[in-house]
Amino acid sequence: MLTLSSRRFVALLALAFVPVAAVQAEPAIIAKARAYLGSEAALNAVKSVHYTGSMLAPVGADATKPLTVGVEIIFQAPYRQRTVRTTASISDTSALDDYDGWQKIQDAKDPTRWRLQLLPTDQIKRQRAIVWENLAFYRGLEQAGGSVVDQGPVTLEGVACRKIAFIHSPYLIFYRYFAVASGRLMLTETENGSSIREQGEIMVNGIRFPRKITNSIKSADGKEQTVTITFDTITVNETFPASQFAIPSFTR
Repeated sequence: MLTLSSRRFVALLALAFVPVAAVQAEPAIIAKARAYLGSEAALNAVKSVHYTGSMLAPVGADATKPLTVGVEIIFQAPYRQRTVRTTASISDTSALDDYDGWQKIQDAKDPTRWRLQLLPTDQIKRQRAIVWENLAFYRGLEQAGGSVVDQGPVTLEGVACRKIAFIHSPYLIFYRYFAVASGRLMLTETENGSSIREQGEIMVNGIRFPRKITNSIKSADGKEQTVTITFDTITVNETFPASQFAIPSFTR
């Protein structure tokens, strides 16, 4: 006769052999997209990425006279990010420290003049998603609470592509179009209507990074603004102190 404890053991043993149909297989294009960027060993070793360069951004409504802005961007695992934008007049720093986000704007000519604000929850969630997107190289979103869905074949600019949705939440989605033949990322769109294109390449530690990123953003009135970032240097696996990401004191 089975005792209570032995019945539990049999039940658990039976469950161990039940197929897990709810776990969705990784879309086949992901492996090809990762291989296009670099080897598995190189991609899996990345813990931080440090970009420096310049950005062309529109000034007000006049898109014909863009402003050149110095840019430094740091992504560090698991969820740390720091972006510094500088002009002759201001230094604009924003950062993410896990679940804390902040922005500090400082007068470039008078450092005693500054303002600091904490980022709202929706911006923090988006920043966390952006950090993941920049460090994970398309794999493992399920372990971060999201999902990856193959939305089928799409022809983009005459190139056969596979459209993959990286769903961080129902309101935070990156749609990526990968060339079927090569795995190259052709275009990224987001749920809010913006689009991101990558051009050129810089090889670092055996990994292919873009030299230029063009982000087209639709404003609330439907007008499109374009921001272009060109990278001069990219370094991988530097270690940055926690103080780079921590909320600055409001007294400084």
